[in-house]
Amino acid sequence: MAPTGTADLVIVANRLPVDRTTNPDGSVGWRRSPGGLVSALEPVMRANDGAWIGWPGGSGDSDLEPFVEDGLQLVPVGLSAEEVVEFYEGFSNSTLWPLYHDVVAKPEFHREWFDSYVRVNERFAARAAEIAAEGATVWVQDYQLQLVPQMLRDLRPDLRIGFYLHIPFPPTELFQQLPWRRQILEGLLGADLVGFQLPGAAQNFIRLVRQRVGHKTHRDMVYLPDGRMVKAAAFPISIDTAGFEELARSETVDRRARAIREALGNPGKIFLGIDRLDYTKGIYARLRAFSELVADGHFGVEDAVFVQVATPSRERVEQYRILRDDIDRLVGRINGDLGRIGRPVISYLHSSYPREEMAALYRAADVMVVTPYRDGMNLVAKEYVACRYDNDGALVLSEFAGAAEELRQAWLVNPYDINGMKQALLAAHQADPKDRGRRMKAMRKTVTEKDVAFWAARFLEELSATRPDHGKTVRPARKS
Repeated sequence: MAPTGTADLVIVANRLPVDRTTNPDGSVGWRRSPGGLVSALEPVMRANDGAWIGWPGGSGDSDLEPFVEDGLQLVPVGLSAEEVVEFYEGFSNSTLWPLYHDVVAKPEFHREWFDSYVRVNERFAARAAEIAAEGATVWVQDYQLQLVPQMLRDLRPDLRIGFYLHIPFPPTELFQQLPWRRQILEGLLGADLVGFQLPGAAQNFIRLVRQRVGHKTHRDMVYLPDGRMVKAAAFPISIDTAGFEELARSETVDRRARAIREALGNPGKIFLGIDRLDYTKGIYARLRAFSELVADGHFGVEDAVFVQVATPSRERVEQYRILRDDIDRLVGRINGDLGRIGRPVISYLHSSYPREEMAALYRAADVMVVTPYRDGMNLVAKEYVACRYDNDGALVLSEFAGAAEELRQAWLVNPYDINGMKQALLAAHQADPKDRGRRMKAMRKTVTEKDVAFWAARFLEELSATRPDHGKTVRPARKS
């Protein structure tokens, strides 16, 4: 159990870094969640007696006590069934998510959803205040918990508080639609450092604070009436590059990659998309573009196939159910019109896969297609690059993904431009091997030098520097 007031570093996130499992005897167990955030923060948590606060998933878990799993202090925060609907599916994913993604879908504004958002944020803040040691560092993660920084500061002014937004932050014209815009901005201003994926997002935040809250700002700083300063800056997130490359080089993954190509009929080129099934990801437009290239005779079904993995996502939200049905119909129509027996144009997989299978898909694919309408970063693009250790392969990437700022050597596209996407897919398909190698080598240098550990260290160092004489300094991860 995590004793009260003992953690020098507290991570506050919507989810715990573990998933609940049921053992054969009926008892509850826990399994580490996949994901770069856990990999990045685990070493620094161990070095700082850290604790992780988050929702364990499901509903009705208000009686779960803090526990230790694999040496990590984990502090569950339960949600009622009503809060799962109103806070999580409602305000977080039907109000904030579409609003922050350029209103690709229309956001819904319901007062009772925001009331639930406030209550849940209060609960997370209270747990953090209870667990954090005197002068500790608390790092709050993502859009579900934007009110926590100020709530926590009211409870524990001794803490050093950071916040990081993993998704885009919208321009002022869109953010101003939110009825609770001032409350969100004031909630974020409880942090000493507010981190974003891109510089433009940090500038949007500074501009909104100046316009809507009225505080004095200069460049990346906000000056509060009580004398405190808040910094807003970009910290592009990344992946466990070395881990993905090690996996990609393994004999198991190599064997599986060859088996995937064989199962697909050993086509000349495999195009690959891997996304959560989400309307922001541009899956529908991407498949249309590829099918038109086949219909126009640029690709034959014998020598090119598009593999699209769509991981199930938020299936209780109506917009996601509609999207799933639309894509199912599109894939069926394309394969019915253009495919042949044993040779579908689109190989569509609506399922989630372990990291090993993802690495094998990355190794099997000749062209990776990542074309979201808007994405904070998109780590799939970086994972593909990390797995291409032979400096081969091509990446077609939306210019509206945060990753496009770093992976400039990809074939960049406007995902709303179907003809432009077709041209990019053709260019990547037909590119000279030397050109592909030059591009991939440069992108691999970027993701190797700036991995997820670099991201975490840089944020925490900057957070310590914002108030150097206040609280404890986070110790770097111990070298193994």
